[in-house]
Amino acid sequence: MQFLLAFTVAGPLIGAVAALLPAPPGLRGKSPDQAVLRHGVTVTGVILVAALALALGFDHDQPSRMQATTDISWIPALDVRIHLGVDGISLPLLVLTALLAFLCALYSYFKPPAGPSPKGFVALLLVLEAGTLATFAVLDLMLFFLAFETVLIPMYFLIARWGGEGRQPAAWKFILFTLLGSVVMLLGLLLVGLKAGTFDMVALATDNGRGLSASLQVIAVLAIGIGLAVKTPMWPLHSWLPDAHTAAPTVGSVLLAGVLLKMGTYGFVRIVLPVAPEGMHVFAPYLAAFAVAGIVYGSLACLALARPGAKGDLKRLIAYSSVGHMGFVLLGIASMTPTGVNGALFANIAHGLITGLLFFLVGAIKDRYGTADLDTLAGATGAALYGRAPRLGGLLAFGAVASLGLPGLAGFWGEMLAMFGAFQPAEGLSRPAFLTYTAVACFGTLLTAAYLLVVVRRVCMGAKPAADAPPLTDVQGYEFAAWTPLAALTVLAGLWPAVLLGLTDPAVQQLLAGGKP
Repeated sequence: MQFLLAFTVAGPLIGAVAALLPAPPGLRGKSPDQAVLRHGVTVTGVILVAALALALGFDHDQPSRMQATTDISWIPALDVRIHLGVDGISLPLLVLTALLAFLCALYSYFKPPAGPSPKGFVALLLVLEAGTLATFAVLDLMLFFLAFETVLIPMYFLIARWGGEGRQPAAWKFILFTLLGSVVMLLGLLLVGLKAGTFDMVALATDNGRGLSASLQVIAVLAIGIGLAVKTPMWPLHSWLPDAHTAAPTVGSVLLAGVLLKMGTYGFVRIVLPVAPEGMHVFAPYLAAFAVAGIVYGSLACLALARPGAKGDLKRLIAYSSVGHMGFVLLGIASMTPTGVNGALFANIAHGLITGLLFFLVGAIKDRYGTADLDTLAGATGAALYGRAPRLGGLLAFGAVASLGLPGLAGFWGEMLAMFGAFQPAEGLSRPAFLTYTAVACFGTLLTAAYLLVVVRRVCMGAKPAADAPPLTDVQGYEFAAWTPLAALTVLAGLWPAVLLGLTDPAVQQLLAGGKP
């Protein structure tokens, strides 16, 4: 188990180095480009198998215990250690990352993004996967920061080199926002580690802030929270996200929405909640207020983009929807209750599955029509996907109803539990304030349903295509292979939420209890 976790984290880095080397003559296939794309599928496939083996070997009777741990001294002067481990909180995110990276590599093998040589693309994709996996597996504050930062450079280049229109400004906006947030976060992490005398996240969680003064906890939560909020992204620190999603290649958008946004919310659960509980109590009402503002703002922005004549981009609309959905995650965390935090973790996984699928679908629609402009799709081209490409239209409608939180699908449970947590927040938090936030969040669910149904009506039931309109290709084999796992897991998580909640709940209970079983 120790080897499996270490290999899962380090394997993509080794694969990235190998991708930059010339392919052996016998493995080149039809061209070097095909060989390196096949290499990406192979490496991400092996990492996915390792992650699944890790999940099968995980002791499900003790999900609150750190398992598959490695603890090696790295920088003795600062007591920084190479400390790895997984529990019921991090394991689902680890598997989700490995799955989405494999599906993106598989999709790219058949549909490489337009841009420079695939060699750099595959290497960056693998470095991105390694950084994300490490973020969910490391148990040292300094290693967490390094892993957190590792993903920024590959994502910047994926947007800047393989992105679409406006890619350079979008890439710069992404890197500047996230780097500035990270600088503030680093100061907070250093403050906690140096004052507590350790950077070990397990020891800090067990201490539960008892070694840190209340004022220091407030400063730490503010500093660390700003960096995490930018990555989440929390309104009003979200403005880099729509541009990045709109300009990014399809697989870049899938990974950005599916796993990179989860790094911020994971940091709140893994670091802020257990390490500085008093500071979190001070900021929880404000975090909840920003969360529900994001829910309403994201939904209203989507409604504005979806209305006829707005020239709204479908990729941009899905990006704004992420601001709203991550608002529910932050609301659950701000409640500081097991119910709310479990809902936040469930909503994290559900959002990764559903929004990953939606970005795949929007990318396919853009490839077929040459645009993602809603007015163009619903007007001149006569989208009417139900009639022209019924499987593609059906999958888009499925992704939309899953995203709006239809009961029986994954999107329902996380948002419901987050609102239940806010309805009865932790002791010491203002219940009237959180009841108000819950009411606003409920209103946000109605707005979410409104804009998603408008999108389905306009794109899937758009104007009848002209008689001379070219035929539209329906879902192809490689697309079916890349999208089916996400749709199937969305249904499975919706019908059998206990699979995920059974992992997260014991770990959350122990985390909020200060590391005590």
